[in-house]
Amino acid sequence: MIQGPLSPVEAVMVALSGFVIVFLMLALLWGVIIVVSRIVGGVEKKAAPVAAASQPAAAPVAAPAAAPAPAAAASQVVLEGVDETQAACVMAIVSHETGIPLDQLVFKSIKAV
Repeated sequence: MIQGPLSPVEAVMVALSGFVIVFLMLALLWGVIIVVSRIVGGVEKKAAPVAAASQPAAAPVAAPAAAPAPAAAASQVVLEGVDETQAACVMAIVSHETGIPLDQLVFKSIKAV
């Protein structure tokens, strides 16, 4: 079977047949995914009414009251040796690193070291 190097025409044919096989397998996989998703969707639709009928209706939950907004005087930050841009960057970094939203943090002062 091994006769030597492939001619350019044979090399192109081998490459094209490889591409065709790959795309046919991808199309087959796509079809399998569609069929499985429709089967799962049908099973979920049949199971949803049964589950809804077996569970009693839950009472609506009241929304939690919003936290009072901090006073304007409390939002003043004393800056010592830093400008407003640097202070804003420090506040944003602290908020990001701690995972606490910026509106829930209270900064009293920021000073350069």
